[in-house]
Amino acid sequence: MLIEKTTLVSHSFKRSALKNKETDAESDFTTTTSRSCSYPLEETERRTFKTKEGKAITAHQWAVYDFVRTIPVGKVTTYKVVCSALGAGSPRSVGTALRNNPFAPFVPCHRVIASTGYIGGFFGEWNSPTNHAQRKQVQRKIELLNQEGVEFTDKGYLMGGKEIIWQETN
Repeated sequence: MLIEKTTLVSHSFKRSALKNKETDAESDFTTTTSRSCSYPLEETERRTFKTKEGKAITAHQWAVYDFVRTIPVGKVTTYKVVCSALGAGSPRSVGTALRNNPFAPFVPCHRVIASTGYIGGFFGEWNSPTNHAQRKQVQRKIELLNQEGVEFTDKGYLMGGKEIIWQETN
């Protein structure tokens, strides 16, 4: 397994086998969607990158996207695990970064759920555990995860227990 140390401004974490996973992630991406994705890995490219809306991506967002790219197919992690791994931010800041993810599904934001095991949000929509009516985007998240072998109850909670929750190992 290739481990490389990456520092993004004040955020640093280990990216496990990210270079090796790029090929897998790209093949997942091409089967999921037909649009192309240009994901900058070099710091110089990242400093000048702009979204379709013309916005720059912050160092925290890049750190979130890099980490989320390492979540394997068939696993999910939580907003809290992501911010803990980064050593910065909050679960809410991770959710905000993922809501604005311009690289989906190449950066698989659908693999991040709430710490309670609840499905959480997707593309800015958040389902409430008390309102079981599935919103369109959240239903799409559930469908994507189902295709990857991750299942949820009718009320939107993860099935399969803690073995489905992925945490990066050092």
